[in-house]
Amino acid sequence: MAELLQLLRPHLQKLVPYSSARDEFSGEAAVFLDANENPLGSATLENYNRYPDPYQYRVKRMLAKIKCVEQEQTFLGNGSDEAIDLLIRAFCEPGQDHIIILPPTYGMYKVSADINNVEVRELLLSSDFQPRVEAILEAANAQSKILFICSPNNPTANLQNPEAVRLLLQSFPGLVVVDEAYIDFARVNSWTEKLEEFPNLVVLQTFSKAWGLAALRLGIAMASPEIIAILNKIKPPYNINELTQERALNAMRNFDKMEMHVKLILHERERLVKALEDLALVEKVYPSDANFVLLKVKGARQVYEYLVKQGIIVRDRSKVALCEDCLRITVGTPEENDLLLEQLALYSA
Repeated sequence: MAELLQLLRPHLQKLVPYSSARDEFSGEAAVFLDANENPLGSATLENYNRYPDPYQYRVKRMLAKIKCVEQEQTFLGNGSDEAIDLLIRAFCEPGQDHIIILPPTYGMYKVSADINNVEVRELLLSSDFQPRVEAILEAANAQSKILFICSPNNPTANLQNPEAVRLLLQSFPGLVVVDEAYIDFARVNSWTEKLEEFPNLVVLQTFSKAWGLAALRLGIAMASPEIIAILNKIKPPYNINELTQERALNAMRNFDKMEMHVKLILHERERLVKALEDLALVEKVYPSDANFVLLKVKGARQVYEYLVKQGIIVRDRSKVALCEDCLRITVGTPEENDLLLEQLALYSA
């Protein structure tokens, strides 16, 4: 805990957080006259006149069982982006500290740092999209407060070498954030299993991908209770609305349906990869541990523009470092994948 406080921005160590009306009592109550709510209900068929649970206890209880972590090790944010922003705001002094990212990677790490006036140091992945451990540790110093590792990585779709991640957890001087947004599509265990071993580890996951709830904007951070307490201290008081909490609970009660969807997506991923590899315009399909594939094609921009004209939208990543002439394609429904392959075959003809 003492080492963690050394990473935390000094003025936050004594911060008194906003105290909502719901923070001031515990237990059950029948009459709520504490939060200046409308007691008569709302104009909708459902009643949403009461503020939501500021700490989402019901959601976290169920989530903790599914993820095999303690409730005190979980934080829920308005998308994973809120957790990313809060981590940077909590641990990085603007104009003084910096984060390290490993391009090509998820863009919001840099965006959040830029918004908070925190320097971003970029160390490219290797040619096979793996962390260059020695280079990262050589670049790190006392002002290196957070290292972001996306695994499976976006946009390259591959898992990061676990031994490399372990070495970085052991030696990096700040927090190591492993972003596992796509972990449900990979046949490996989560880094949440190592939370007790590494107090500097933060694992990000989301309800957006495997759970199919991207519109709800519900992200998960899992870390030591001390780190979670810091995030709770600086988050907005009611950051997760009641509708989102209810839908998340309903989704988790239908865990089998989520698993069925994942199996279908993995089946379609395998089919899609095999079909793409047979197309003349495709030079390489990179290995995927996610619900998307990265492929190198001849004239990526032209292929992208052709698909747009056919009403098929993929992601042009050809200007991203190490992804020259690459497209990122999400695994769709069987029908959507058929349309994509049909149009690519016509383009190749």
